[in-house]
Amino acid sequence: MTAPPAPKPARSPSAITAVLALSGTLVALMQTLVVPLLPDFPRILAVTADDASWLVTATLLASAVATPIVSRSADMYGKRKMMVACLAIMVAGSVMAALGGTFLWLIIGRALQGFSASLIPVGISIMRDELPKEKMGSAVALMSATLGIGSAMGLPLAGLLYESLGWTSIFWVSAAAGTLLLLAVVLVVPESRVRTPGRFDYAGALVLSAALGSLLLAISKGGAWGWGSEPVLLLFLAAALLLAAWIPYELRVGQPMVDLRTTARRPVLMTNLASLLIGFAMFANMLLTTQQLQLPHATGYGFELNVIMAGLCMVPSGLAMVVFAPVSGGIIRRFGGRAALMAGAGVMIAGYVGRVFFYDSITWVVIGSTVVSIGTAIAYAAMPTLIMGAVPITETASANGLNSLVRSIGTATSSAAVAAVLTSVTIPLGAARLPSLEAFRDVFWMAALASAASVLAAVFIPRAAHRTAAEKPAVPAAAELVVQGRVLAPDHRPLTPAVVTVLRTEGEPVDWSRVDSDGNYSVALSGAGKYLVVANAAGWAPMAEVFDFDGRTLKQNFLLHERLEIGGRAAVGGEPVAGAVVTLLHATGEHVATARTDDDGVYTLPLPAAGRYIVTMLHPVTHQAVARKLAVDNRSLTVDLSAEPVQGNGTVQATARRAGGEPVPA
Repeated sequence: MTAPPAPKPARSPSAITAVLALSGTLVALMQTLVVPLLPDFPRILAVTADDASWLVTATLLASAVATPIVSRSADMYGKRKMMVACLAIMVAGSVMAALGGTFLWLIIGRALQGFSASLIPVGISIMRDELPKEKMGSAVALMSATLGIGSAMGLPLAGLLYESLGWTSIFWVSAAAGTLLLLAVVLVVPESRVRTPGRFDYAGALVLSAALGSLLLAISKGGAWGWGSEPVLLLFLAAALLLAAWIPYELRVGQPMVDLRTTARRPVLMTNLASLLIGFAMFANMLLTTQQLQLPHATGYGFELNVIMAGLCMVPSGLAMVVFAPVSGGIIRRFGGRAALMAGAGVMIAGYVGRVFFYDSITWVVIGSTVVSIGTAIAYAAMPTLIMGAVPITETASANGLNSLVRSIGTATSSAAVAAVLTSVTIPLGAARLPSLEAFRDVFWMAALASAASVLAAVFIPRAAHRTAAEKPAVPAAAELVVQGRVLAPDHRPLTPAVVTVLRTEGEPVDWSRVDSDGNYSVALSGAGKYLVVANAAGWAPMAEVFDFDGRTLKQNFLLHERLEIGGRAAVGGEPVAGAVVTLLHATGEHVATARTDDDGVYTLPLPAAGRYIVTMLHPVTHQAVARKLAVDNRSLTVDLSAEPVQGNGTVQATARRAGGEPVPA
């Protein structure tokens, strides 16, 4: 028996929310602080403009690689531990960039800053573990809103620091902010007790990292290198080949980097698809707004603001996201994540359609940007809620990490698409060519269509998918218990694939878990008490039993006793036939399984998936044969195959019945 650790003193939910939400601001700052300096970095560092763009690309690639790895590690080794590690790496990268003095050191520092992106999915998972259920929706919405604040403040803050203290000051400020947040996490955020033990999938992580790096590098550099250039095409090909190898490997490995079977569930798959589209639409808002505000008056739609003023015009959008955080939480509590996602995307559609027609004043630009940001805040709050309601509690960080990664791919694609449109639909202005108004309108329509497509994706999310998230946990998280064990056959060998589901005795869902290749499962319970546990493995009758978990025993194995099979006896003239060949065919002719009868004429075949089949018996000596149609469901079948001894061809009979004795229809 394993005793749980002694409970730690309760931490303030408000303080936990504030600290975790600030991490969203820090993540956004890491993405935007260098953007205003990109035009000057070629002169400062004596590099080309394309080289300087690596200061953004390095962070993007590092964040894409780090997010799934850190998120999976958080589920396995501790969420606060991974937050502290990411903040320490980010601080080290900031100091390195400030002190390095060369372009190479700056690139390395920016790559290390990319680890901060993992703070978002891990922080949201900590909120699920530590906050009361009635506060989780608003807390997730606030964390999503702080992303907007960070993005809005990053541009003017970077401009002020650069003009006042020099370019290294932005990295010193990043290091100071990261250090303060690291101390706050250590002092305020408790370590979650919800963990999934096991082996880390190093091979899966390596291949996924290479695939993501190739994909995002091709997307981010396609415009500069040429979409049809050899390097870009080779990168896309490498990404496709690596993913083609990675997917079947992840389906085979016992403890995968990403549980693709869970990811393929409709609530998770459709939410991730919506995340990709929302990420595309959201990023277009920031890119277009800042560009339109800075373009010359001579274009007919620009306002010729400097970087600082353009950044300040983004502040209302960020503030609106914070103001609407409680509204987002209320929508999620009342109507569920699916409705919130659709509502947020609908607001984004309205904002973008409005921007197509209202663009001739700064006020209209700010209003349009703010409306889109409000929709983004609502949608961003809904997505983690939907994800956490559809995956095992012990895998929330990994699932949120994948969702965050998918969203990042959407933003990277948006950046490339916006750049492609703005550089292809242009007007002459002096010796230069600048984007035309039609280019901006085209992108507004693209973003509106992406938002509409996300609504369509949300339609396919099951309506009840949000209930599990809304009801977990039902008691304060400090009482949450993690129970582990194995699903075993009567001979104590592990059964796979198998799933363990836990419900309260009132029938409300608590958690579920897939077993790994060794039959291990891990579920989180909302405190000590009685729970209904259902264990199900392929080819075995399920087990359902009420267990009283007292909080002291955290190990529980489940034995499945009844194997589902087709079995029976082969006989001729009432005498058993040893060595007869019994074959199971699908009704469409495909071979399913073959067995031989033992000395008593008995055979067994594994029970196939439900459907119509044919079972045949071939006498090993006389070659008499019998065939029988079967309708297979999820119950064991007894199919006796009998024949009368005859010379040559004769009449052969077969009878089929279920384990309880009732006949089986043909």
